[in-house]
This record gives sequence, C-alpha cells and structure tokens, in this order.
Amino acid sequence: MTHDEIIAAVEGMTVMELNALVKAIEEKWGVSATAVAAAGPAAGPAEEASSEVTVKLTSAGETKIAVIKAVREALGLGLAEAKKLTDEAPSVLKENMKREDAEVLKKKIEEAGGKVEFA
Repeated sequence: MTHDEIIAAVEGMTVMELNALVKAIEEKWGVSATAVAAAGPAAGPAEEASSEVTVKLTSAGETKIAVIKAVREALGLGLAEAKKLTDEAPSVLKENMKREDAEVLKKKIEEAGGKVEFA
C-alpha cells in the first residue's frame, strides 16, 4: 500500500473511525498520540476551504465531567489533556475539521452538556 493510498483511506474516515484507528495504533505499538495532538497541526497555507471549520469549546456547562469524557473519547486524548482543554474553555478542540465531522463532534459534546461553536 502506498502513502497516497493510506492518505486517501484516512481522508474517507469519520471522526469515530479515526478515533478507533488511533486507539488501535496506540495499543499495537505502545505509543500515544497526545503529544502530537497537544502540539497542534504543522504550519501550512493560511488558505482554508469553506467546508473546513475550527471547533471551539466555549463552555463545559454544568456537567463538566461528562464533557471531559466526551472530549477525551471524540479526540482520542488522555484524561489530563481532555481535562485541560475543558478547564481552559473557551478553547480550540480541533482546527481545519471537515464540517460534517465537526457537526458530529459538536453534537457529542453538546449531548454531554458542553457548548460548542465553529470558527
């Protein structure tokens, strides 16, 4: 399988499928993606497609623990990283995310009691 084929396969995945893939890789090789997630994306072109959004947690609401769990599960983060993002609200959860995947993330966090907006 070439790099292009792998990239094409990953591009077609939903947020939940990507989360499962990350967990499987972490378990297989005993690594953690949290350091990469905390560092954020590499600098790239400032140009952003209208179908991509930045997901921002504006408030954890009254059910902060449920929101931490939702953030942790949806983004594949460790407990400390998810808690930090939630505690520091308003905070950016994910940049340059496909709108349909961002809607899934927003729904999950709002069901847990958090408030989310797109930028």
